[in-house]
This record gives sequence, C-alpha cells and structure tokens, in this order.
Amino acid sequence: DLAGDTTTLPPPPKPASVSEAAAADEIVALLAMLAVKGRAPKTGYDRAQFGPAWTDDVAVDGGHNGCDTRHDVLRRDLTDIEIKPGSNGCVVLAGVLHDLYTGATVTFTRGDDTSPAVQIDHVVALSDAWQKGAQQLTADQRRDMANDPLNLQTVDGATNSQKGDGDAATWLPPNGEYRCTYVSRQVQIKTKYGLWVTQ
Repeated sequence: DLAGDTTTLPPPPKPASVSEAAAADEIVALLAMLAVKGRAPKTGYDRAQFGPAWTDDVAVDGGHNGCDTRHDVLRRDLTDIEIKPGSNGCVVLAGVLHDLYTGATVTFTRGDDTSPAVQIDHVVALSDAWQKGAQQLTADQRRDMANDPLNLQTVDGATNSQKGDGDAATWLPPNGEYRCTYVSRQVQIKTKYGLWVTQ
C-alpha cells in the first residue's frame, strides 16, 4: 500500500531461499570447507567497524537504490505495509511481520516507543563475525556484510534481544521449523565473507 506516494521502486532484494540457492548436501559441503578455530578476542570490536548503520552506500543487493538498508528489509519482510508519503517509497510506517524466528505475527508501527517491537537481526551477528575473521576484512567488506540482505532478517524484537551476539552453537530460533534454514544462512554468509566457525 503506497498510499500517498506515487513513486514506484523496484521490489527490495530477497535473500535466495536455501531450497533455491543450495540443496542440503551443498550446505553441508560448504560447512565442511569453513575453517574451524577458536574465537578471536573481541578486542577492538565496535559497531562502527561495520560502517554507518543501514547505509545505502554498499556493493550488495539493494545498495545505492536511494533507501537505507533498514527500510529495504522492512519492505521485503513485512506485509500490508504503509509507506510514508514523500519518502521516495522508502520509509515504512506500518506493517505486519510473520516472524520466521518464532512463528508469531507481530504488528509494526514506526515510532520511538513502538519500533523496537520489530527489529532487524544480523543472522551472523556482527560481534560474532568480528571474533570469527571479520577483523581481517576490509572496511568495505564489513560494511557490505552488515547490509547484505542474506544476513538480515526482520524479527520479533524481544527474540532478537535474547539472541544477542550468539552464534548457531549458542542460539537457535524458537521456531524449530526455521532452524535448518537459519543455520544454512549462517553457513552461506560465513562462506561468502570468509569467516570461520568454532568446533
């Protein structure tokens, strides 16, 4: 619903579903190729190491389209969306999230008090990435990773807070039906950015 806004943007990028991108045996093969190491120290980690939050200045899908990454992902993942008039079709004012992490339905309304109910999760948390090889990436590569649609999922805010910077060994979505897809996405992301996993 682009009520009040006549601008038409191309649909936001969707991460390839695991069933389309790679069969289960291909994910297992990718996992087997990932280096297995201990966590590096968290020393030097700061969110700023991954560039400005939600920057559009990236070389991944959705980059340089005139909308910040947060709104690209909200437009991709929410249904029944309402777009702010005059925002070039970017800013999501409201919508409905069918949360893959919990299976719950959550209403999103933009606002200081209401926006935290729906959050954008980095499937591979940036702090975890920092401790698993992202320290060696270039600033541009880290910025791309932080804004890559494959690594972003709109989720229930409370569940995202529970996850924190956990990896697949320490946290999995409560919705058991999504766990295989979630782990597969972590493997794809860590492969794409040359990160490692712990034993």
